Amino acid sequence: MIPPVADRFVAGETAAEALEHARRLRGDGVGAILNLLGEHYTDPEPAAEDAAAYRRLVADIGGTDLDARVSVKPTQLGLGIDRETFEENLASVVDTAREEGVFLWIDMEDSSTTDATLDAFERFVAEHPEMGVCLQANLRRTPEDIDRLAGAGGAIRLVKGAYDEPSSVAHQGRATVDTAYEDCLARLFRNYEGTVAVGSHDPRMVNRALALHREHGTPVEMQMLMGVRERAQRDLARQWPVYQYVPYGGRWLSYFSRRVAERRENLSFALRAVAGLGA
Repeated sequence: MIPPVADRFVAGETAAEALEHARRLRGDGVGAILNLLGEHYTDPEPAAEDAAAYRRLVADIGGTDLDARVSVKPTQLGLGIDRETFEENLASVVDTAREEGVFLWIDMEDSSTTDATLDAFERFVAEHPEMGVCLQANLRRTPEDIDRLAGAGGAIRLVKGAYDEPSSVAHQGRATVDTAYEDCLARLFRNYEGTVAVGSHDPRMVNRALALHREHGTPVEMQMLMGVRERAQRDLARQWPVYQYVPYGGRWLSYFSRRVAERRENLSFALRAVAGLGA
């Protein structure tokens, strides 16, 4: 059971709890992107188990009227083992998503996984156009990756990037990364033939993306994390498509710890909850 201190950021340990959270979001006009927590597997068995769990989740979504999508991590599906294992497991999830009419996202992990992730996206989006992939603005290579994917279709989620990367491959410092994010946004709205998903809680980036959408007409949606700026998510959803990234599963502790470490207000929330002063 997820303790009260963590359930702001994690929907629960089971798919049923995650789907129930998606139903509550629907009442606020917010969609859900469901992610079973897990990553960096080096054994084929847990990768296969999580692929099977995703197939069941996709089938469960397909039988509802929920505005719910699914997001998978490459190393969760076996990329840490080899590309063949990853692509076989991903193919099984893509097949189910296509059959059920469910949108499927591929998360992006550290820079060592970028090529394999983009290769897989390009292969499978041709079979199932209702797919998206994440790009990280802090990586120096990302403008070229945007150009590479310009005609691929599907959707691209642009995030600033949370992995600790060397300066040889990634921009360093908040201001520099912010500039790179704005530059990548502009490049996407000018050139990409698909939906741009703005993966940011930064109001300046959200406003910039909306201005670019109005200028270029490229489809846009907002994506934010469960537990972070949820009032802003509801407010934005009155005018724009908004999706909340909803993690669930038994491996919640490390994810919760990262969320608390990221923002001062998240740490304050956790301390208040531990002290019994509110949740």
